[in-house]
Amino acid sequence: MISKNWLLAFSASGVLALGVGACGDDDDGGSGEVEGPTGLSGDIQIDGSSTVQPFAEAASELFAEGNPDVSISVGAAGTGGGFERFCAGETQISDASRSIEEEEVALCEEEGIEYTEIQVANDGIAIVTSPDLEISCLTTDQLAELWTDDSITDYADLGDDAETGEPIPSGEVSLYGPGTDSGTFDYFTDAINGEEGLSRQDYQASEDDNQLVTGVAGDGAGLGYFGFSYYEQNADQLNLVSVDSGDGCVAPSSETIQSGEYAPLSRPLFMYPNNADVVKDPVGGFMQFVVDNYDAIAEASLIVPMDDTQASDAVSALEEATG
Repeated sequence: MISKNWLLAFSASGVLALGVGACGDDDDGGSGEVEGPTGLSGDIQIDGSSTVQPFAEAASELFAEGNPDVSISVGAAGTGGGFERFCAGETQISDASRSIEEEEVALCEEEGIEYTEIQVANDGIAIVTSPDLEISCLTTDQLAELWTDDSITDYADLGDDAETGEPIPSGEVSLYGPGTDSGTFDYFTDAINGEEGLSRQDYQASEDDNQLVTGVAGDGAGLGYFGFSYYEQNADQLNLVSVDSGDGCVAPSSETIQSGEYAPLSRPLFMYPNNADVVKDPVGGFMQFVVDNYDAIAEASLIVPMDDTQASDAVSALEEATG
């Protein structure tokens, strides 16, 4: 669900003036006129996080403007499923909404796959409800209770709305969330429930965030969580719930996510290129394009961009991977 209007606008306005090499003001955080490699050919297989998928697809389409002979496939198997394919040598780049874990590191080592972690954007996990379920703000304790205790069958059992102070409306609990292969599931359960993988099981699970959007929006008592970009793309169908982690209710936004104020559900997003592939084209050219044009790609995909420090670190990580 990439914003096609943004893609057309960038092409028409020349924001992405594709050519050989990178240019622009290094101090502008990736904004302004930028360039990228052209005339490359070959295939790139990308899979992994559904949260990173819109960013990867936008990057692929923008990159293709100057490289029509590069065929890029972007999957959304989930962070865990993506690492399984990556460590088996089936993909050249793995999208991830969390850092690679010990068992995945071991799997890659077993298969001789070396990689580099490169941050490409930021995200906040959005808590949303159907417009019919009027909840303004939940504390992290209320979220933990809701998502770990399956005896909570009515939203009213959670007590008062953390923002309004009024009782939370009564309604039969109907939950939607990512499946266990998702990095969003891993991050949320660790940050909110206190242990990665700890979650009640009686919810509608999917690795496809678009299915979660449809489920929550069409269920009068629906409540769920997924990447912030999917909320932004469907804001007219959903009610956004603020989160109170102890310092008051904070709604996710580009500003609160980038600053980390939206705690504890702000997080970095990554691409993991195979080191053997990133030292040559087309993978090397594509990853250079991504770190050079992260701001425009984030805007096209409604993803929260990196700040200047994160962008500088991404450039350094890629330079180290490519020597």
